[in-house]
Amino acid sequence: MPAVDKLLLEEALQDSPQTRSLLSVFEEDAGTLTDYTNQLLQAMQRVYGAQNEMCLATQQLSKQLLAYEKQNFALGKGDEEVISTLHYFSKVVDELNVLHTELAKQLADTMVLPIIQFREKDLTEVSTLKDLFGLASNEHDLSMAKYSKLPKKKENEKVKTEVVKEVAAARRKQHLSSLQYYCALNALQYRKRVAMMEPMIGFAHGQINFFKRGAEMFNQSMDSFLSSVADMVQSIQVEQEAEAEKMRVSQQELLSVDESVYTPDFDVSTPQINRNLIQKAGYLNLRNKTGLVTTTWERLYFFTQGGNLMCQPRGAVAGGLIQDLDNCSVMAVDCEDRRYCFQITTPNGKSGIILQAESRKENEEWICAINNISRQIYLTDNPEAVAIKLNQTALQAVTPITSYGKKQESSRPSQNLKNSEMENDKIVPKTTVNVPEPEQLIAPGTPIQFDIVLPATEFLDQNRGGRRVNPFGETEDDTFPEAEDSLLQQMFIVRFLGSMAVNTDSTAEVIYEAMRQVLAARAIHNIFRMTETHLMVTSQTLRLIDPQTQVTRANFELTSVTQFAAHQENKRLVGFVVRMPESTGGESLSTYIFESNSEGEKVLTFFFILRFQNISVQTKIFTGVFYTTPLDTSLPFCMSPSRSLDNTTF
Repeated sequence: MPAVDKLLLEEALQDSPQTRSLLSVFEEDAGTLTDYTNQLLQAMQRVYGAQNEMCLATQQLSKQLLAYEKQNFALGKGDEEVISTLHYFSKVVDELNVLHTELAKQLADTMVLPIIQFREKDLTEVSTLKDLFGLASNEHDLSMAKYSKLPKKKENEKVKTEVVKEVAAARRKQHLSSLQYYCALNALQYRKRVAMMEPMIGFAHGQINFFKRGAEMFNQSMDSFLSSVADMVQSIQVEQEAEAEKMRVSQQELLSVDESVYTPDFDVSTPQINRNLIQKAGYLNLRNKTGLVTTTWERLYFFTQGGNLMCQPRGAVAGGLIQDLDNCSVMAVDCEDRRYCFQITTPNGKSGIILQAESRKENEEWICAINNISRQIYLTDNPEAVAIKLNQTALQAVTPITSYGKKQESSRPSQNLKNSEMENDKIVPKTTVNVPEPEQLIAPGTPIQFDIVLPATEFLDQNRGGRRVNPFGETEDDTFPEAEDSLLQQMFIVRFLGSMAVNTDSTAEVIYEAMRQVLAARAIHNIFRMTETHLMVTSQTLRLIDPQTQVTRANFELTSVTQFAAHQENKRLVGFVVRMPESTGGESLSTYIFESNSEGEKVLTFFFILRFQNISVQTKIFTGVFYTTPLDTSLPFCMSPSRSLDNTTF
């Protein structure tokens, strides 16, 4: 027997648009079968009731049997044998047209009753289960809408618990009703074959037993044909029973799962997140703006296809393009009335769509999947392996380090820039510094700022004052007088990675630890965009300049920079520590981390040159001779980044 199309029970809980589309095909097939069954039953009842018009009734029955081939069944696969069998029965009915005059009891027991049972039992059951499934789906949609509107306030935990229980109950009810509905539709594909042929077998046998002349009309070939049809029906029934048992076992297994399957966000504390996804599908809430300040949320089915994010409403045949994910960025956002929201930003920096997932696990997996797709990993030969490798590389930055100094074979002297160590123009001998623990350098839980410290517009407003601004770009600004001395300044193109408060500036280890924590935080939160800026190092200040507007975003006096270091392994990572006075009278320490286009040691070298220019008289060692003259910048400058400023050897 050819294979029979069937609905997969494993997809009942997901209830995706693809499953709904396939379900509509089965429903259309069941509706067509119902119409045809009613017509066939009317024909059989006419045979039963029209004893005086048996000839006409059997003629109509013959025609109706032939009409099965013309029915537009949505699932017509495997009906060829049924069609050929019905054609043969049509011929038999024509031959027996004149003989069927007294078959009331036989027709009632062997022909009319089975088809009535098929209609009242199977077709009515499918119709009833369809209504129950529709009610359960509506209840689930209402409960999910209520769950999606839950506020983030802690005082509503009782309401949240009730809504979560309501969602779980509605989801279980929908799952149970869908499983029963799917099983009935699958069984109907077998029953419709039997229901079409079983009454005709009884009809034929009734004719043989009733008429004495049946032996003359039904020869050996007819007997063998009926026997083959009976064997085919029996094989279909055996296959149906086996499939029914298999579906029953599968249904029990699916219903025996843990209740957490029905509970949204059940593992909010420790979710098992797959960060290596290169494709993702599921329901999300899409935010739509309905006015200047009003928004609505629509629950839709989203899936990724290549480098695109697709959306498919329920009932739609195919999905439509929502967002091109190539080179885009994605990050979690805080919505005023929704949890687990994330935003997709286009490559040109424009804010894209905002979506809401139903759990923390789904939220983070969607962010990771979109981020992997934005890197165009799906275009590689083995995208899964590439995604795993990239995420493992990112997780290495997150691995905690008890002490940065434990990785070194020997301790390094710190790059101490404080002038307090230079007393009475004497050289302070170097001493071995014990590497402190990370908790002594940076307090645990210190917030990290991933953008420029001060927006350009705010800095411009703070520094505008009463100055006259020339519309041609020239200003009467004496704030940075050293800018005219081009020999004492150098500009470097850098990308700002982050800044954070620190506890000490006595060692360069604080900069290395800040680098590790900033890179780890970016990897954890999937923050890959960096603000490009120009780092202007002059003899008086360090300035961060916006490359587009040429507006100074931040300005630090050179004397306030107490540490400056480059990463030992990644030479493009640089950082410095700034000591700034506070309004309370104390001082605060902050470290700033950058990624430079050039090697960090070049930035470090120029910084030390300008730092020494501000010292009027220095005592330095040069080929064993003490010099007390200002530093000659024309001399070759060779400094290891692990040396301190006050003990530099030239």
